[in-house]
Amino acid sequence: MSSDTSGPPPESPLEVMIREMAIDDLAPVYHLGDALFTSNLYPTLYRTWDEWEVVGQFNTDPEYCLVAEVEGHLAGFILGTIISKATWVYGYIIWLGVDPRFQRQGIADRLVDGLVERMIEEGVRFMLVDTDPANEPAIKFFRRKGFGHPRRHVYLSMNLSKHEFYGRLIAYERSKAERVRQRRPRRP
Repeated sequence: MSSDTSGPPPESPLEVMIREMAIDDLAPVYHLGDALFTSNLYPTLYRTWDEWEVVGQFNTDPEYCLVAEVEGHLAGFILGTIISKATWVYGYIIWLGVDPRFQRQGIADRLVDGLVERMIEEGVRFMLVDTDPANEPAIKFFRRKGFGHPRRHVYLSMNLSKHEFYGRLIAYERSKAERVRQRRPRRP
């Protein structure tokens, strides 16, 4: 999941520091992701990005949550995890985002490189990343970083408020609340 990170990184005079995310970064990372993963650009990502994505990753895999800082400003972030299956250990990039003010300056490259190095140190032999098929800048970026074998997958959704059980449950809950309201003694 990525913002616009295509193209080779330019020679940048920026002093970029890549470090583990700290507790004080939780809100800024969430707000940056919220600004990047909008419903207009990425409807699926918009539905899945929330504060618990950041907090959950920070609590379970803090060593794979990195931020890029430029002159004290959050320039970007990457959130990853490790998945162990039998003898294989997979690395997975869950979220990658770069502040538009710092895009095309090598921030995403540095974040991915930092995460890859950590994953190799942990014995990861294979890395995965996914993005919306329409997110061509991210696809170009990840291909340039060495990711290959793209597969398109179908993402289906269902609005449960249209399901018949949903309607019955809502009606039941309303009638239950009405019965409770009717049983309350009236005050004069």
